[in-house]
Amino acid sequence: MAQSFNILFLSSEVVPFAKTGGLADVSFALPQAIKELGHEIRVMMPKYGFISERKFGIHEIIRLKEMDIPVGDKLQKGSAKASFIVGQKTKVQVYFLESEVYYNRNGLYVDPKTKKDYPDNDERFIFFCKGVIETLRKLGWRPDVIHCNDWQTALVPVYLKTTYKDDPLLKGIKTILTIHNIGYQGVFPKESFLKSGLPDEIFPQIQHNGSFNFLKAGILYADFITTVSPTYAKEIIADDELGAGLSDVLRKRKRDIFGILNGVDYSVWSPETDKFIPVPYGVQTIESKYENKKALLKHFGLEYNENIPVVAQISRLAEQKGFDLIEEIIDKMMELDLQYIVLGTGEPRYEEMLERIKKKYPKKVGIHIGFSEELAHLIEAGADIFLMPSRYEPCGLNQMYSLRYGTVPVVRKTGGLADTVEEFNPKTGRGTGFLFEKYNGQELLKALKKALNFYKNKKVWLKLMKNGMAKDFSWSVSARKYVELYEKLVSVQKKARTVKVK
Repeated sequence: MAQSFNILFLSSEVVPFAKTGGLADVSFALPQAIKELGHEIRVMMPKYGFISERKFGIHEIIRLKEMDIPVGDKLQKGSAKASFIVGQKTKVQVYFLESEVYYNRNGLYVDPKTKKDYPDNDERFIFFCKGVIETLRKLGWRPDVIHCNDWQTALVPVYLKTTYKDDPLLKGIKTILTIHNIGYQGVFPKESFLKSGLPDEIFPQIQHNGSFNFLKAGILYADFITTVSPTYAKEIIADDELGAGLSDVLRKRKRDIFGILNGVDYSVWSPETDKFIPVPYGVQTIESKYENKKALLKHFGLEYNENIPVVAQISRLAEQKGFDLIEEIIDKMMELDLQYIVLGTGEPRYEEMLERIKKKYPKKVGIHIGFSEELAHLIEAGADIFLMPSRYEPCGLNQMYSLRYGTVPVVRKTGGLADTVEEFNPKTGRGTGFLFEKYNGQELLKALKKALNFYKNKKVWLKLMKNGMAKDFSWSVSARKYVELYEKLVSVQKKARTVKVK
């Protein structure tokens, strides 16, 4: 094996301890895949109040008790505890940064009572970023690379290159910042900058419209930046709207930005071993998929007809996910030979719209407002077509699950959707789904009609299903690409050192 690295992986949420979205799944699966490649990787996250120490076997580390961490003009107490992420093949050590003041709450970023962001989120994640560095100093452990994720951890590269730049243990540690969704940036008033303890002279450089922007600071100071798909990386650099105001900054760092697709955990998402579906199936037993279709339709009280395809969505009900397009074409959609099933929760206007069409077309529509892991698996196994008409999609996972389940995706050509779904070509028999480019309802309708047309030809449709099922988006593929970046960073550092010696 090539060189082995020490990696510290930072995230504000990790399955099974805390989750609000896909970041938590990535933070569970990617470190395991990196460890399986032979690297020493440890994870660090906040110890939120709802995380049970008993359930997860979280224990104290004597030398990491009662650390003093400065936030503003106060010294706050923090302790680091430890446990493990336990996967099927490996386990990864996790450190939890504990704080009575900042984390002993029931929400991650939002107060469940007020439904608003915690007003001290700036302090909570200044504390986390400094706490990470203080933990390393107390442990005397020097990772080769610190891998940060999103705005909550984005100040770590800034501290390493300013406040802690002369610390002998930390000198030369390399940093990567992964952006999972550039829409979330951690933007706070200028006063928040004073609490960070960062040198005043860097504020003009990292401020954004007069505010303290955590993500912008991280983009400017991290050694490498990654996003969760190659196309999304290009889009946020080139398109000011998709770059959410940070495209200029990203353009300055263009040479250091890489897009690496998220992977799929096939131990959870595979029709051959799926514990949530009535009848498992694979490429050789593909006809069993229709038993799952029957079960899905029965769940929603709809009638089964092998000639009528089920078109499904599992999604946050939001404009970003294309529900304004669905709203625009829903009546035209209902004129087509299909059944429509949706699982999701989100903006009240789209929840109401879906309930309305369920009443209007009771024999064609099944809606479940909310979320159910079991139902999500049954939909992937039982549907014929999966719809993802997103306005933008950093990576997207459901289209990759759908391919593995032989459920043909109809998607907008953006972000990770453009990287994972290939337009079907009936002449060559290649391709895995159907894409549309312009963000409007008519384009979506055209792509959907195209899919419905091919569905009528059972032989062609079977080929399309099998093409999708053969695709491999496992985490080991993504992990290798991250390790290549670690290699690049560490070898750059070694070359630099060698030059100095000369």
